[in-house]
Amino acid sequence: MKYDVVIIGASAGGLTTAIAAKRFYPDKSVLVIKREDVGMIPCGIPYVFGTFESVDDDILPAEKFLEPLGVDVLTDEVTEIDARAKLVRTASGKEIAWEKLVIATGSKPVKPEFPGSELEGVYTVPKDYRYLKGFRERVKTAERIVIVGGGFIALEVGDEIRKLGKDVTLLVRSRLLRNSFDPEFSKMVEERLRDRGINVVYGEVERLLGNEHVEKVRLVDGRELPADLVIFSIGYRPNVELAVNAGLRVTRYGIWTDEYMRTSYPDIFAVGDCVEHRDFFTGKPYGLMLASTATFEARIAGANLFKLQIVRENRRTIGVYSTHVAGLTLAAAGLTEEAAKKEGFEVIVGYGKGPDRHPAKFPDTSMVTVKLIFSRDRGAILGAQIAGGKSVGEMINILALAIQKRLTASELYTLQIATHPLLTASPVGYQILQAAEDALAKLRA
Repeated sequence: MKYDVVIIGASAGGLTTAIAAKRFYPDKSVLVIKREDVGMIPCGIPYVFGTFESVDDDILPAEKFLEPLGVDVLTDEVTEIDARAKLVRTASGKEIAWEKLVIATGSKPVKPEFPGSELEGVYTVPKDYRYLKGFRERVKTAERIVIVGGGFIALEVGDEIRKLGKDVTLLVRSRLLRNSFDPEFSKMVEERLRDRGINVVYGEVERLLGNEHVEKVRLVDGRELPADLVIFSIGYRPNVELAVNAGLRVTRYGIWTDEYMRTSYPDIFAVGDCVEHRDFFTGKPYGLMLASTATFEARIAGANLFKLQIVRENRRTIGVYSTHVAGLTLAAAGLTEEAAKKEGFEVIVGYGKGPDRHPAKFPDTSMVTVKLIFSRDRGAILGAQIAGGKSVGEMINILALAIQKRLTASELYTLQIATHPLLTASPVGYQILQAAEDALAKLRA
Protein backbone atom coordinates (compact mmCIF):
# COMPACT_ATOMS: atom_id res chain seq x y z
CA MET A 1 0.00 0.00 0.00
CA LYS A 2 1.45 3.39 -0.99
CA TYR A 3 0.23 6.98 -0.75
CA ASP A 4 1.73 10.29 -1.82
CA VAL A 5 0.90 11.75 1.62
CA VAL A 6 0.36 9.91 4.90
CA ILE A 7 -0.79 11.87 7.95
CA ILE A 8 -0.61 10.39 11.45
CA GLY A 9 -3.39 11.90 13.56
CA ALA A 10 -6.89 13.21 12.82
CA SER A 11 -7.40 16.00 15.31
CA ALA A 12 -7.19 19.68 14.38
CA GLY A 13 -3.66 19.52 12.95
CA GLY A 14 -4.02 16.28 11.00
CA LEU A 15 -7.47 17.11 9.69
CA THR A 16 -6.44 20.57 8.46
CA THR A 17 -3.24 19.24 6.87
CA ALA A 18 -5.25 16.72 4.86
CA ILE A 19 -7.71 19.37 3.68
CA ALA A 20 -4.88 21.74 2.67
CA ALA A 21 -2.95 18.94 0.95
CA LYS A 22 -5.95 18.05 -1.21
CA ARG A 23 -6.72 21.67 -2.07
CA PHE A 24 -3.16 22.46 -3.15
CA TYR A 25 -2.34 19.04 -4.63
CA PRO A 26 -5.68 17.57 -5.79
CA ASP A 27 -4.02 14.78 -7.80
CA LYS A 28 -2.03 13.44 -4.84
CA SER A 29 -3.30 10.46 -2.83
CA VAL A 30 -3.72 11.22 0.87
CA LEU A 31 -4.23 8.85 3.80
CA VAL A 32 -5.05 9.88 7.37
CA ILE A 33 -4.34 7.29 10.06
CA LYS A 34 -6.23 7.82 13.32
CA ARG A 35 -5.76 5.74 16.43
CA GLU A 36 -9.24 6.24 17.91
CA ASP A 37 -12.38 5.22 16.09
CA VAL A 38 -14.17 8.17 17.71
CA GLY A 39 -12.33 11.51 17.84
CA MET A 40 -13.06 14.50 20.07
CA ILE A 41 -13.08 18.24 19.40
CA PRO A 42 -10.31 19.14 21.90
CA CYS A 43 -11.50 22.63 22.84
CA GLY A 44 -15.02 21.34 23.46
CA ILE A 45 -14.03 18.67 26.00
CA PRO A 46 -14.66 20.77 29.16
CA TYR A 47 -18.25 21.32 28.03
CA VAL A 48 -19.16 17.62 28.09
CA PHE A 49 -19.49 17.96 31.87
CA GLY A 50 -22.12 20.70 31.98
CA THR A 51 -23.30 22.37 28.78
CA PHE A 52 -23.54 19.29 26.54
CA GLU A 53 -26.06 16.55 27.20
CA SER A 54 -23.59 13.85 26.20
CA VAL A 55 -19.95 13.24 25.31
CA ASP A 56 -21.32 12.44 21.85
CA ASP A 57 -22.10 16.15 21.38
CA ASP A 58 -18.35 16.84 21.10
CA ILE A 59 -17.41 14.23 18.50
CA LEU A 60 -15.11 15.29 15.64
CA PRO A 61 -16.33 13.40 12.53
CA ALA A 62 -13.08 13.31 10.54
CA GLU A 63 -14.55 11.15 7.77
CA LYS A 64 -17.32 13.69 7.15
CA PHE A 65 -14.73 16.30 6.18
CA LEU A 66 -12.17 14.08 4.49
CA GLU A 67 -13.97 11.48 2.42
CA PRO A 68 -15.78 14.00 0.13
CA LEU A 69 -12.31 15.37 -0.73
CA GLY A 70 -11.03 11.95 -1.71
CA VAL A 71 -8.91 11.48 1.44
CA ASP A 72 -8.74 7.91 2.76
CA VAL A 73 -9.10 7.34 6.49
CA LEU A 74 -7.67 4.32 8.35
CA THR A 75 -8.39 3.55 11.99
CA ASP A 76 -5.20 1.91 13.27
CA GLU A 77 -2.20 2.76 15.43
CA VAL A 78 1.14 3.62 13.88
CA THR A 79 3.80 1.77 15.84
CA GLU A 80 6.86 2.65 13.76
CA ILE A 81 8.12 5.23 11.30
CA ASP A 82 10.91 4.00 9.04
CA ALA A 83 12.26 7.31 7.75
CA ARG A 84 14.87 5.80 5.41
CA ALA A 85 12.56 3.28 3.77
CA LYS A 86 9.67 5.79 3.80
CA LEU A 87 7.31 3.38 5.54
CA VAL A 88 4.97 3.39 8.51
CA ARG A 89 4.02 0.18 10.27
CA THR A 90 0.82 -0.25 12.24
CA ALA A 91 -0.46 -2.31 15.15
CA SER A 92 -2.61 -4.40 12.79
CA GLY A 93 0.46 -5.40 10.77
CA LYS A 94 0.03 -3.02 7.83
CA GLU A 95 3.04 -1.52 6.08
CA ILE A 96 2.28 1.71 4.24
CA ALA A 97 4.70 3.54 1.97
CA TRP A 98 4.67 7.32 1.57
CA GLU A 99 6.31 10.11 -0.37
CA LYS A 100 5.58 12.74 2.30
CA LEU A 101 4.70 12.07 5.93
CA VAL A 102 3.05 14.42 8.43
CA ILE A 103 3.19 13.74 12.16
CA ALA A 104 0.21 15.24 14.00
CA THR A 105 0.20 13.04 17.08
CA GLY A 106 -0.86 15.74 19.55
CA SER A 107 -0.30 15.61 23.28
CA LYS A 108 -1.37 13.77 26.43
CA PRO A 109 -2.11 14.97 29.97
CA VAL A 110 0.68 15.07 32.52
CA LYS A 111 -0.11 12.28 34.98
CA PRO A 112 0.09 13.02 38.69
CA GLU A 113 2.91 11.33 40.56
CA PHE A 114 1.84 12.14 44.10
CA PRO A 115 1.40 9.34 46.64
CA GLY A 116 -2.18 8.16 46.40
CA SER A 117 -2.64 9.16 42.76
CA GLU A 118 -3.38 5.51 41.94
CA LEU A 119 -6.59 5.64 44.02
CA GLU A 120 -9.97 5.37 42.34
CA GLY A 121 -11.61 8.69 41.63
CA VAL A 122 -8.45 10.41 40.34
CA TYR A 123 -8.69 11.70 36.77
CA THR A 124 -6.91 13.76 34.12
CA VAL A 125 -8.55 15.37 31.05
CA PRO A 126 -7.45 13.46 27.93
CA LYS A 127 -8.87 13.57 24.40
CA ASP A 128 -10.24 10.06 24.85
CA TYR A 129 -13.90 9.37 24.05
CA ARG A 130 -14.36 6.24 26.17
CA TYR A 131 -12.39 7.59 29.11
CA LEU A 132 -14.46 10.79 29.06
CA LYS A 133 -17.74 8.87 28.98
CA GLY A 134 -16.85 7.04 32.21
CA PHE A 135 -15.39 10.21 33.71
CA ARG A 136 -18.60 12.16 33.02
CA GLU A 137 -20.73 9.50 34.73
CA ARG A 138 -18.46 9.58 37.77
CA VAL A 139 -18.79 13.38 37.99
CA LYS A 140 -22.57 12.98 38.20
CA THR A 141 -22.33 10.88 41.39
CA ALA A 142 -19.62 12.91 43.13
CA GLU A 143 -20.42 15.90 45.35
CA ARG A 144 -17.02 17.32 46.41
CA ILE A 145 -14.64 17.78 43.51
CA VAL A 146 -11.10 19.14 43.76
CA ILE A 147 -9.43 20.31 40.54
CA VAL A 148 -5.66 20.72 40.73
CA GLY A 149 -4.44 23.39 38.31
CA GLY A 150 -4.99 27.02 37.37
CA GLY A 151 -4.88 26.95 33.58
CA PHE A 152 -7.57 27.17 30.93
CA ILE A 153 -8.74 23.55 31.11
CA ALA A 154 -8.90 23.54 34.91
CA LEU A 155 -11.03 26.70 34.98
CA GLU A 156 -13.32 25.61 32.18
CA VAL A 157 -13.89 22.14 33.64
CA GLY A 158 -14.50 23.63 37.09
CA ASP A 159 -16.98 26.16 35.75
CA GLU A 160 -18.87 23.45 33.85
CA ILE A 161 -19.05 21.06 36.81
CA ARG A 162 -20.24 23.87 39.05
CA LYS A 163 -23.27 24.22 36.74
CA LEU A 164 -24.33 20.78 38.03
CA GLY A 165 -24.51 22.15 41.57
CA LYS A 166 -21.36 20.35 42.75
CA ASP A 167 -18.98 21.60 45.44
CA VAL A 168 -15.97 22.59 43.33
CA THR A 169 -12.55 23.61 44.64
CA LEU A 170 -9.72 24.86 42.41
CA LEU A 171 -6.33 24.16 43.98
CA VAL A 172 -3.76 26.57 42.52
CA ARG A 173 -0.03 26.94 43.23
CA SER A 174 0.29 30.66 42.46
CA ARG A 175 -2.43 32.48 40.50
CA LEU A 176 -4.98 31.69 37.83
CA LEU A 177 -3.92 31.76 34.16
CA ARG A 178 -0.53 33.15 35.15
CA ASN A 179 1.23 32.14 31.92
CA SER A 180 -1.17 34.10 29.73
CA PHE A 181 -2.42 37.04 31.81
CA ASP A 182 -1.10 39.69 34.17
CA PRO A 183 -2.27 39.78 37.82
CA GLU A 184 -5.18 42.20 37.33
CA PHE A 185 -6.82 39.80 34.86
CA SER A 186 -6.16 36.82 37.13
CA LYS A 187 -7.89 38.69 39.92
CA MET A 188 -10.82 39.51 37.66
CA VAL A 189 -11.48 35.86 36.79
CA GLU A 190 -10.93 34.69 40.38
CA GLU A 191 -13.60 37.10 41.60
CA ARG A 192 -16.02 35.80 38.97
CA LEU A 193 -15.32 32.18 39.92
CA ARG A 194 -15.84 32.90 43.62
CA ASP A 195 -19.10 34.68 42.81
CA ARG A 196 -20.10 31.54 40.94
CA GLY A 197 -19.57 29.53 44.14
CA ILE A 198 -16.25 27.93 43.22
CA ASN A 199 -13.66 27.74 46.00
CA VAL A 200 -10.18 28.92 45.03
CA VAL A 201 -7.48 27.57 47.35
CA TYR A 202 -3.76 28.33 47.08
CA GLY A 203 -1.36 25.55 47.95
CA GLU A 204 0.48 22.46 46.72
CA VAL A 205 -0.46 18.79 46.86
CA GLU A 206 1.56 16.55 49.15
CA ARG A 207 -0.47 13.37 48.75
CA LEU A 208 -3.94 11.96 48.19
CA LEU A 209 -5.61 10.09 51.02
CA GLY A 210 -8.13 7.26 50.98
CA ASN A 211 -8.49 3.50 51.15
CA GLU A 212 -9.38 2.28 47.67
CA HIS A 213 -11.10 5.51 46.67
CA VAL A 214 -9.76 9.04 47.09
CA GLU A 215 -11.21 10.85 50.11
CA LYS A 216 -8.92 13.82 50.78
CA VAL A 217 -6.18 15.93 49.28
CA ARG A 218 -3.44 16.76 51.78
CA LEU A 219 -1.46 19.92 51.08
CA VAL A 220 2.19 20.56 51.81
CA ASP A 221 1.22 22.95 54.63
CA GLY A 222 -0.87 20.25 56.32
CA ARG A 223 -4.34 21.38 55.26
CA GLU A 224 -6.70 18.72 53.97
CA LEU A 225 -9.42 19.14 51.36
CA PRO A 226 -12.25 16.56 51.34
CA ALA A 227 -12.83 15.08 47.88
CA ASP A 228 -15.02 12.46 46.25
CA LEU A 229 -13.22 13.13 42.98
CA VAL A 230 -9.86 14.72 42.13
CA ILE A 231 -9.08 16.07 38.66
CA PHE A 232 -5.50 16.90 37.72
CA SER A 233 -5.13 19.54 35.02
CA ILE A 234 -1.42 20.27 35.35
CA GLY A 235 -0.38 20.44 31.73
CA TYR A 236 0.15 18.29 28.67
CA ARG A 237 3.19 16.60 27.11
CA PRO A 238 3.83 16.22 23.38
CA ASN A 239 3.44 12.74 21.89
CA VAL A 240 6.90 12.36 20.37
CA GLU A 241 7.73 8.69 20.85
CA LEU A 242 7.32 7.82 17.17
CA ALA A 243 9.55 10.73 16.16
CA VAL A 244 12.23 9.83 18.72
CA ASN A 245 12.31 6.20 17.59
CA ALA A 246 12.51 7.30 13.96
CA GLY A 247 15.64 9.33 14.70
CA LEU A 248 14.10 12.75 14.16
CA ARG A 249 15.44 15.73 16.05
CA VAL A 250 13.33 16.15 19.19
CA THR A 251 13.80 18.59 22.09
CA ARG A 252 12.17 18.79 25.52
CA TYR A 253 9.40 20.88 23.93
CA GLY A 254 8.60 18.61 20.99
CA ILE A 255 9.65 17.76 17.44
CA TRP A 256 11.99 20.31 15.86
CA THR A 257 10.73 21.84 12.60
CA ASP A 258 11.84 24.60 10.28
CA GLU A 259 9.62 27.52 9.22
CA TYR A 260 7.72 25.29 6.77
CA MET A 261 7.09 22.59 9.39
CA ARG A 262 9.73 20.24 7.92
CA THR A 263 11.48 18.05 10.47
CA SER A 264 15.17 17.04 10.39
CA TYR A 265 14.07 14.60 7.64
CA PRO A 266 12.89 16.99 4.87
CA ASP A 267 10.14 14.65 3.61
CA ILE A 268 8.65 14.37 7.10
CA PHE A 269 6.60 17.28 8.45
CA ALA A 270 5.12 17.79 11.92
CA VAL A 271 2.36 20.08 13.21
CA GLY A 272 0.46 20.89 16.39
CA ASP A 273 0.96 19.96 20.02
CA CYS A 274 3.78 17.51 19.25
CA VAL A 275 5.97 20.30 17.79
CA GLU A 276 8.49 22.62 19.45
CA HIS A 277 7.49 26.27 19.03
CA ARG A 278 9.62 29.39 19.16
CA ASP A 279 8.46 32.60 20.74
CA PHE A 280 7.64 35.37 18.27
CA PHE A 281 9.71 38.01 20.08
CA THR A 282 12.60 36.12 21.68
CA GLY A 283 12.97 33.06 19.49
CA LYS A 284 13.19 30.90 22.62
CA PRO A 285 11.73 27.39 22.32
CA TYR A 286 8.60 26.59 24.30
CA GLY A 287 5.56 24.34 24.33
CA LEU A 288 2.31 25.72 22.92
CA MET A 289 -0.76 23.50 22.68
CA LEU A 290 -3.61 25.25 20.92
CA ALA A 291 -5.90 23.97 18.17
CA SER A 292 -5.66 27.38 16.46
CA THR A 293 -1.86 27.09 16.35
CA ALA A 294 -2.08 23.50 15.08
CA THR A 295 -4.35 24.52 12.19
CA PHE A 296 -2.11 27.48 11.28
CA GLU A 297 0.89 25.13 11.09
CA ALA A 298 -1.17 22.53 9.23
CA ARG A 299 -2.06 25.03 6.49
CA ILE A 300 1.63 25.87 6.10
CA ALA A 301 2.62 22.19 5.96
CA GLY A 302 -0.22 21.10 3.66
CA ALA A 303 0.41 23.88 1.16
CA ASN A 304 4.16 23.29 1.04
CA LEU A 305 4.39 19.49 1.01
CA PHE A 306 5.77 19.22 -2.52
CA LYS A 307 6.87 22.79 -3.30
CA LEU A 308 6.93 26.12 -1.49
CA GLN A 309 3.66 27.79 -2.44
CA ILE A 310 2.90 29.73 0.73
CA VAL A 311 5.86 31.73 2.03
CA ARG A 312 5.92 32.04 5.79
CA GLU A 313 7.25 35.43 6.79
CA ASN A 314 8.29 34.48 10.30
CA ARG A 315 8.80 30.98 11.66
CA ARG A 316 8.08 32.08 15.21
CA THR A 317 4.76 31.61 16.98
CA ILE A 318 2.40 34.03 18.70
CA GLY A 319 0.41 32.48 21.52
CA VAL A 320 -3.21 33.58 21.09
CA TYR A 321 -5.68 32.42 23.75
CA SER A 322 -9.31 32.84 24.66
CA THR A 323 -11.64 31.31 27.24
CA HIS A 324 -15.10 31.89 28.69
CA VAL A 325 -15.62 31.07 32.38
CA ALA A 326 -18.14 32.26 34.94
CA GLY A 327 -19.74 34.53 32.34
CA LEU A 328 -16.44 36.29 31.61
CA THR A 329 -14.52 36.06 28.34
CA LEU A 330 -10.76 36.42 28.61
CA ALA A 331 -8.36 36.60 25.68
CA ALA A 332 -4.65 37.25 25.27
CA ALA A 333 -2.00 37.41 22.56
CA GLY A 334 1.76 37.85 22.68
CA LEU A 335 3.71 38.74 25.81
CA THR A 336 2.25 39.69 29.17
CA GLU A 337 3.66 42.78 30.87
CA GLU A 338 5.42 40.53 33.39
CA ALA A 339 6.97 38.35 30.66
CA ALA A 340 8.06 41.36 28.58
CA LYS A 341 9.85 42.94 31.53
CA LYS A 342 11.43 39.61 32.42
CA GLU A 343 12.84 39.41 28.88
CA GLY A 344 14.34 42.87 29.30
CA PHE A 345 11.89 44.95 27.29
CA GLU A 346 11.19 48.48 28.49
CA VAL A 347 7.45 48.75 28.11
CA ILE A 348 4.58 51.21 28.02
CA VAL A 349 1.10 49.96 28.89
CA GLY A 350 -2.18 51.41 27.66
CA TYR A 351 -5.70 50.69 28.93
CA GLY A 352 -9.14 51.08 27.40
CA LYS A 353 -12.45 50.32 29.05
CA GLY A 354 -16.10 50.65 28.10
CA PRO A 355 -19.29 48.88 27.00
CA ASP A 356 -19.27 46.72 23.86
CA ARG A 357 -22.58 48.14 22.61
CA HIS A 358 -23.71 51.74 22.19
CA PRO A 359 -25.67 52.94 23.96
CA ALA A 360 -24.99 50.58 26.86
CA LYS A 361 -28.72 50.03 27.46
CA PHE A 362 -28.83 47.07 25.05
CA PRO A 363 -29.57 43.91 27.06
CA ASP A 364 -26.50 41.93 25.92
CA THR A 365 -24.02 44.71 26.71
CA SER A 366 -20.81 43.79 28.54
CA MET A 367 -18.00 45.94 29.90
CA VAL A 368 -14.74 45.33 28.04
CA THR A 369 -11.27 46.03 29.43
CA VAL A 370 -8.30 46.10 27.05
CA LYS A 371 -4.64 46.16 28.07
CA LEU A 372 -1.98 46.69 25.41
CA ILE A 373 1.77 46.32 26.00
CA PHE A 374 4.17 48.29 23.75
CA SER A 375 7.94 48.59 23.57
CA ARG A 376 9.08 52.03 24.65
CA ASP A 377 11.79 52.33 21.98
CA ARG A 378 9.56 52.36 18.89
CA GLY A 379 6.11 51.82 20.31
CA ALA A 380 5.65 48.37 18.69
CA ILE A 381 2.95 46.20 20.18
CA LEU A 382 4.24 43.26 22.24
CA GLY A 383 1.07 41.87 23.77
CA ALA A 384 -2.61 42.30 24.48
CA GLN A 385 -5.12 41.14 27.07
CA ILE A 386 -8.89 41.63 27.01
CA ALA A 387 -11.73 40.79 29.39
CA GLY A 388 -15.45 41.23 28.80
CA GLY A 389 -18.26 39.69 26.76
CA LYS A 390 -18.15 37.28 23.86
CA SER A 391 -17.07 40.00 21.41
CA VAL A 392 -13.63 39.73 23.06
CA GLY A 393 -13.09 36.41 21.25
CA GLU A 394 -12.83 38.19 17.90
CA MET A 395 -11.23 41.40 19.17
CA ILE A 396 -8.12 39.47 20.19
CA ASN A 397 -7.68 38.28 16.60
CA ILE A 398 -7.30 41.92 15.48
CA LEU A 399 -4.53 42.32 18.00
CA ALA A 400 -2.85 39.03 17.08
CA LEU A 401 -2.57 40.35 13.52
CA ALA A 402 -1.25 43.66 14.88
CA ILE A 403 1.47 41.78 16.76
CA GLN A 404 2.35 39.65 13.74
CA LYS A 405 2.67 42.79 11.60
CA ARG A 406 4.52 44.63 14.39
CA LEU A 407 2.13 47.58 14.39
CA THR A 408 2.90 50.55 16.59
CA ALA A 409 0.72 52.41 19.08
CA SER A 410 0.38 55.19 16.50
CA GLU A 411 -0.82 52.77 13.81
CA LEU A 412 -3.36 51.18 16.15
CA TYR A 413 -4.55 54.61 17.30
CA THR A 414 -5.33 55.49 13.66
CA LEU A 415 -6.90 52.10 12.85
CA GLN A 416 -10.00 52.49 10.68
CA ILE A 417 -12.90 50.49 12.07
CA ALA A 418 -16.55 49.64 11.43
CA THR A 419 -19.07 50.05 14.26
CA HIS A 420 -22.76 49.42 14.81
CA PRO A 421 -24.83 49.99 17.98
CA LEU A 422 -25.97 46.35 18.18
CA LEU A 423 -22.56 44.86 17.40
CA THR A 424 -19.67 46.94 18.72
CA ALA A 425 -18.49 49.59 21.11
CA SER A 426 -18.96 53.22 20.16
CA PRO A 427 -16.45 54.58 17.61
CA VAL A 428 -15.78 57.31 20.17
CA GLY A 429 -14.79 54.80 22.85
CA TYR A 430 -13.60 51.72 20.93
CA GLN A 431 -11.44 50.04 23.56
CA ILE A 432 -8.48 49.06 21.35
CA LEU A 433 -8.16 52.65 20.15
CA GLN A 434 -8.54 53.94 23.71
CA ALA A 435 -5.71 51.71 24.91
CA ALA A 436 -3.49 52.74 22.00
CA GLU A 437 -4.24 56.41 22.73
CA ASP A 438 -3.40 55.90 26.42
CA ALA A 439 -0.07 54.29 25.53
CA LEU A 440 0.71 56.90 22.88
CA ALA A 441 0.19 59.71 25.36
CA LYS A 442 2.61 58.00 27.77
CA LEU A 443 5.15 57.51 25.02
CA ARG A 444 4.94 61.19 24.12
CA ALA A 445 5.20 62.34 27.74
